[in-house]
Amino acid sequence: MRYISTRGTAPVLGFSEAMMTGLARDGGLYVPEAVPVLSHAEIAAMAGLPYEDVAFRVMRPFVGEAFDDDTFRGLIGLAYAGFGHAARAPLVQLGPNHFLLELFHGPTLAFKDFAMQLIGRLMQAALAQSGERITIVGATSGDTGSAAIEAFRGLPNVDVVILFPHGRVSDVQRRQMTTPVEPNVHALAVEGDFDDCQARLKDMFNDFAFRDEVRLAGVNSINWARVLAQVVYYFSAATALGAPHRPVDFTVPTGNFGDIFAGSIARAMGLPIGRLVIATNQNDILHRALTTGAYVMQGVHPSISPSMDIQVSSNFERALFYAYDRDAGAVAQLMAELRSGGFAISQGALQALRGLYASGRASEAETAATIARALAQSGELLCPHSAVGVKVAEEHVGAHPMVTLATAHPAKFPDAVQAATGLRPALPARMADLFDRPERVTRVPNDLAALQALVRERIAR
Repeated sequence: MRYISTRGTAPVLGFSEAMMTGLARDGGLYVPEAVPVLSHAEIAAMAGLPYEDVAFRVMRPFVGEAFDDDTFRGLIGLAYAGFGHAARAPLVQLGPNHFLLELFHGPTLAFKDFAMQLIGRLMQAALAQSGERITIVGATSGDTGSAAIEAFRGLPNVDVVILFPHGRVSDVQRRQMTTPVEPNVHALAVEGDFDDCQARLKDMFNDFAFRDEVRLAGVNSINWARVLAQVVYYFSAATALGAPHRPVDFTVPTGNFGDIFAGSIARAMGLPIGRLVIATNQNDILHRALTTGAYVMQGVHPSISPSMDIQVSSNFERALFYAYDRDAGAVAQLMAELRSGGFAISQGALQALRGLYASGRASEAETAATIARALAQSGELLCPHSAVGVKVAEEHVGAHPMVTLATAHPAKFPDAVQAATGLRPALPARMADLFDRPERVTRVPNDLAALQALVRERIAR
């Protein structure tokens, strides 16, 4: 299995190299040269299997010779052993033909754990073989950072540096990043929004001298291994609901487009997904782009679903690559136009996108009302991001089962949940002392040189 860049000029890499590289050297994102297709019988055989077995069967074709079967199975087992639910990703019925996929039973209570726990094990195994040391730098709107820290904290050959927007994550999200005591963990509060953090991260990767000096590696959703790990739960959920014998629809609350792009890969592999519905909050650039054909930034407005407060959805580049029939030159041109504020999607590409994705949005009031309604009607307490998904899904439920991805535990956003329901969700017992732990955090300007200097300082130990 080989991986190519969406912008066409970076080296073609194998799985391990693509995973360790993260962002391609031409600024693009790695995608598989070809997507393997599973047979009807292979998909049907996944029904009822443990999550780890489904994960092995779905991901094995993408890994190639990077890991042998026994090693890969062992790493998958380690990745999910610490989850708080035996099913890993259980389904709960919300209403007629509408199901919630609970993706928040991992160690940091968010869907990012499914990918990050696995990529942590995979990178650790690769580094153990090579003896190299790397510096992982990530940008987060809240959940990626804590999941990355949890996966890499204390490892002897990794430093992990996380950039998060100062004052724009929940208190629980912040403390999950700032309270680990391991010396290889560095939490940096950047003056700006998530798009600023993401832009500085890409700037670091595109400064090749710095990138090579600190052995930079990335674990944001730009990393193909992150996307691949998220493909798995589409298969586990769909086969539990009757696939491949009937189609299943999915609604995904998304800001950076990685989680829903994973669904498109599952569909390309042969999983009969009827519709993939993009759910956005008031920062609805993806919904506007699909509706109007214009991807135009209008600024980020803080919301009660802060992990979706994004205007530059990095993984949308992967979707554009396929919508433009793998024309890397066209994608590179669009990304150049984006630096000036936006771009227009061609009619053919827009038709291709609309053939794969539907979309909707939820206002702040609609999000809060959905949290209250879900609790009253089903007893399910939703985080605000999951509520965005549920609200949009309700507008698209049809003849096929609809699965909404519940992306975080409600206790990660207690203020928003309490305001909507009067109930303040409690953290699990293992995290009950989170607000008693001392914090370690450095506040930094939105400045590339300052960030690079700080990274050099922190890893020189």
